[in-house]
Formats: sequence, structure tokens, C-alpha cells
Amino acid sequence: MLEYDFMRTAFIAGGLVAIIAGSVGFFLVLRNLTFAGHALSHVGFAGATGSVLMGTSPLWGLLAFTLAAAVAMGLLGDRLRGRDVAVGIVLSLALGFGVLFLYLYSTHATQATAILFGNVLGVDLETLRDLCMLTGVSLGALAFISRPLLFATLAPELAEAKGVSLWLVSVLFLVVVAVAVAEAAQVVGVLLVFALMVGPAATSLRLTSHIGLAIGAAVLLALAETWLGIALAYITDWPTSFWIALLSCTAYFLSLTRRAKLVARG
Repeated sequence: MLEYDFMRTAFIAGGLVAIIAGSVGFFLVLRNLTFAGHALSHVGFAGATGSVLMGTSPLWGLLAFTLAAAVAMGLLGDRLRGRDVAVGIVLSLALGFGVLFLYLYSTHATQATAILFGNVLGVDLETLRDLCMLTGVSLGALAFISRPLLFATLAPELAEAKGVSLWLVSVLFLVVVAVAVAEAAQVVGVLLVFALMVGPAATSLRLTSHIGLAIGAAVLLALAETWLGIALAYITDWPTSFWIALLSCTAYFLSLTRRAKLVARG
């Protein structure tokens, strides 16, 4: 299957997305912000479909909307807590606008499927270059804030007392999450971002409590699930997103089984 250019491109694109999704997803799960990834993908849907309507790349529209939403969420901070109804209504409105934009752009129905569920096999060289750039910037930003981010996550009161700006760390991290969501949507679509960003990270935290090992495990799991999903999609002609979601859920439930057995033995 690697004889085909589009398959080689898919594996490279999937690998880039898996690396950033596993790295960012670890901190997302550790900070109990999994809802943020889900929310940003919904908001990004409107941006992606709006870009299609204007004739530009869905990736950049998705990125613009997720970045704007991430900054807004970071600025609001704790004021978002306890407002599930209001947040849910805003997310529904974003999805509604996305549906409207798709309705107005009725030329290609396949475009809607690609945005909703991803199409890594259709990634072109221009999008691949964009993914390379975004991955490099995101990893650099995450490495830059990783120490204060980890400090603020595990001991927020102590971190604030030591002069760490919890508000600034939160905003910067959500910006990195926004970029990761925009990238992950290229592989699994906006509806299944949760599977690639949260699944491997949640599984790794079930396997080890060591921070370094958990991050490494999250990245390796994301890579394995993505590449195996692409290979299975080529063999079976079933959607790549389905296989990635299935592998992600299977790995997580197997980790739950392993933890239950260890507890029973202890």
C-alpha cells in the first residue's frame, strides 16, 4: 500500500497529528479539560464550513474559530463552570451555523463528510505542509509552557504563590489545544476529535503514573491507533475514522480491565 503517493502522505499526516494529539491530550486529561476539546471541535465546525463557503481551505477556517473560542474560554476561566446549559446552547448554535453554511454550499456533499468525519486519505501536499508547520509550532509552544503548566495543574495554589500566572498558562494551553483540535479534525473529523485526543491520553494514565512515561505512552498509542487505522481502512475500505475510534476505545477499555485485575490482586 506504500507504493501509492496518497497512502504515504496519509501516514505522514496521520503521524504528525497523532504526535501533537497525544502530547496535548495528556495535559487535557490531566487538567480535566476534556470538555474543552469537544467544545472547540464543535465551534471549529462552523469555521470549517464557513471557509468552504468562501472558497478557502477548511483547515484555516477551523483553526481561526477554534483559536477565537480557546482565547474566550481562557479569558472566562472559572466563570464557565456551572454554566453547562449556556455553553451547550452556544455549541448548538455553532453547529447550526455549520449546517447552514453547508446548506448554502450544496455543490459537494462529500465536503461535509470530510469535515465531520475526516479524510486523511485525501490530504494533499499543501495541507501536509500546513500540518508540518502547525505541529512544529504547537510542540514548541507546549514545550515552552510545559513546566509551569504541569506545576499549575498539580499544585495550582503553590504555583500561584510562586508567581505563576494561572490565567496566562490556561489561555496559552487552550490556544495550543485549539491548534491540536484543528489538526486532529483533518484525520478523524470534528465529531471524533475526542477519540484521538482523549482516548490515548486517558489510556496512558491508566497504565502509568509517571509523567514522562505517560506522555510517551499517549503519543505512542495515538501513533499506533492512527497508523493501524489507516492500514485497516486500506485493507477493508471502511472509514479511517471508524477504525481509529474503535482502536482508541478498545485500548481504553483494555486498560480498565488491566487496572481492575491489578486492584483485585492487591
